[in-house]
Amino acid sequence: MGSYRNIHHTNGGDEPENEQFPVSRPLGAVFILLGGTLILLFGAALSIALGAADIKLSTVWNALLHFDSKNTAHQIIWELRLPRTVSAILVGACLAVSGAIMQGMTRNPLASPEIMSVTDGSAFAVAVAFAFFPGISSLGLLGWSFAGAGLGAAIVFAVGTLSKGGLTPVKLALAGTAVGTLLRALSSAIAIHFDVARDVSFWYAGGIAGMKWSSVELLAPAAALGLVLVFFIARSVTILSLGEEVAKGLGQSTKTVKVIGVASVVLLTGAAVSVAGTIGFIGLIIPHIARFLAGVDYRWIIPCSAVLGAVLLLCADICARMINPPFETPVGAVTALVGVPFFLYLARREGRGL
Repeated sequence: MGSYRNIHHTNGGDEPENEQFPVSRPLGAVFILLGGTLILLFGAALSIALGAADIKLSTVWNALLHFDSKNTAHQIIWELRLPRTVSAILVGACLAVSGAIMQGMTRNPLASPEIMSVTDGSAFAVAVAFAFFPGISSLGLLGWSFAGAGLGAAIVFAVGTLSKGGLTPVKLALAGTAVGTLLRALSSAIAIHFDVARDVSFWYAGGIAGMKWSSVELLAPAAALGLVLVFFIARSVTILSLGEEVAKGLGQSTKTVKVIGVASVVLLTGAAVSVAGTIGFIGLIIPHIARFLAGVDYRWIIPCSAVLGAVLLLCADICARMINPPFETPVGAVTALVGVPFFLYLARREGRGL
């Protein structure tokens, strides 16, 4: 499990609270980054090669280096398979990093974009856009997705903060579940009333089938900006994850860190949901694995989460294609098969400490 150090702080009451936090483990982080990158490269090759029309890896390599516009296999690789693979990598990284930041800022092991209603808020805004602005452009849809992500996060934090006793990890999770349920119900009502249920159902199923380079062009800049913001506050999130009182005692501007953190989560999640819909549990599972292997330092957790999140979604997408070929299984269903048992395990473990 690695070495630990004791952190002494208060929990908001009169009694001090002692917790153990794993120290930074750079060797574990380097192992994740190197090993994960190798797996990611191999998975990307498989993702491009596998599908309704199987393509040899040698053909993939040849298409990447010597593209022939008259070759049907090369066209499939460049126009269909490659943008889908790149999208899976970017979306998985965005969702995993969003979950890591949320868990670090709130000290809530159950925090993630979908549990904290960020993805539901984004999907709700997309439903509104489909209903009231038919024919909306991809860029416009991205803007609505950002706005919805911010709305969902704002409502959850407001409900949790205004409740009796203030914001606690459990209240945050309960508020997120309640607000997410409300937003999903409103989205369904809008979809049925305005006859856009088919479009909205895609976002809730979650999937990266049919991705084009235009989707990558929208996703990549938002992902890059969000990741820059996240790396900018990585050290501050590490301190904040030890407790707000500890962070303030060390001179940390906790409000500034939280504002930047929420902005980065809105950027990353909004961009991911705008192109791939609501793919759950990546932001919940991956940060725990990254912390277990890399330690508590978010300067390591963030890049490790990005790599592992990309690997998980890429592998899930490959499985989604292979379950019932030539039909597509929603990739969100595949991630849920892994995520639901993990969530129940975390809920049961945290429940013993209440």
